[in-house]
Amino acid sequence: MIRTIEWTESGIVMLDQRILPGEETYLTFTDYRDVAEAIRSLVIRGAPAIGVAAAMGAALGVKHSTAQTVEELDAEFKSICDTITGTRPTAVNLFWAIERMKSLYERTKSLGIDAVRRALIDEAQTMHREDVEANKAMGRFGQSLFPDEGCILTHCNAGALATAGYGTALGVIRAAVEAGKKIRVLADETRPFLQGARLTAWELAHDGIPVTVITDNMAGYFMKKGEIDGIIVGADRIAANGDVANKIGTYSVAVLAREHGIPFWVAAPLSTIDRAMPSGNGIEIEQRNPEEVRRIGNTLIAPENVAVAHPAFDVTPSRYVHAIITDHGVALPPYTESIKTLFQKAGL
Repeated sequence: MIRTIEWTESGIVMLDQRILPGEETYLTFTDYRDVAEAIRSLVIRGAPAIGVAAAMGAALGVKHSTAQTVEELDAEFKSICDTITGTRPTAVNLFWAIERMKSLYERTKSLGIDAVRRALIDEAQTMHREDVEANKAMGRFGQSLFPDEGCILTHCNAGALATAGYGTALGVIRAAVEAGKKIRVLADETRPFLQGARLTAWELAHDGIPVTVITDNMAGYFMKKGEIDGIIVGADRIAANGDVANKIGTYSVAVLAREHGIPFWVAAPLSTIDRAMPSGNGIEIEQRNPEEVRRIGNTLIAPENVAVAHPAFDVTPSRYVHAIITDHGVALPPYTESIKTLFQKAGL
């Protein structure tokens, strides 16, 4: 299995996704502020992976704190959490993970600072294991929606690299292949960070799953030719009504899929569903550095004196989504009711 992030005695180890597929380099972080910067700078990316990194960052900050008592640690822990949550605004897993760590902190602080440290470290590692298990559950639920043979399009990277391991959207693809289905994949390159061309293609080739990279503006061409049997993507935040925030360009793919009668599926754990967000209209969209669009690597591809827009995500209305595949089952329209049922089933 591809190792995206691990907790070790030496620090938090992450695969540097900024330089794949050219280099496979692991970085070790020993300071929570560096973990926050790794999230911000896309060393690690993908909503579930960001959530695990956030939890580990909080645990790392407490582990290395010089505080002698919980009372001394209180203000520092708040600062640690604020630093991490200030990195990226759209992926809800980051905030979910930090709230989970805050809740544990409050429940254990009466036991003393050593107990708090042990509890937070254990919780971060538990969240890592849970994410892998959740991805495999999604794979089992979702692969039944796939044909026995066919071509699946995916946008961005929602694989092992975007999670603690196995993947959400790519996890469903992996599970289908493991079940004996003959699945081929078309991977949108996903401008401007090229997560599809660099990361999805690298992962699938690593696993021996047939994959072809296409540019983002080729998707409609292949749909019209009848060469795509289904589309699956991940999500960074899902509203209570089933609206889906995912990598910029996802909305365009969903609209094209509707036009061509192709099923459009979303795979994400329940932790990605924001029940406090009634619809996608309220989801904050991260605006990233225009230089990420203006350049590929160090090569300038647009005039420096021309304005560049760079929203990192868009929102796909739930009416375009055929199913939301979660770790507790598959939600079908109407999503307001089916999502509520899944949370009840999970005891949440």
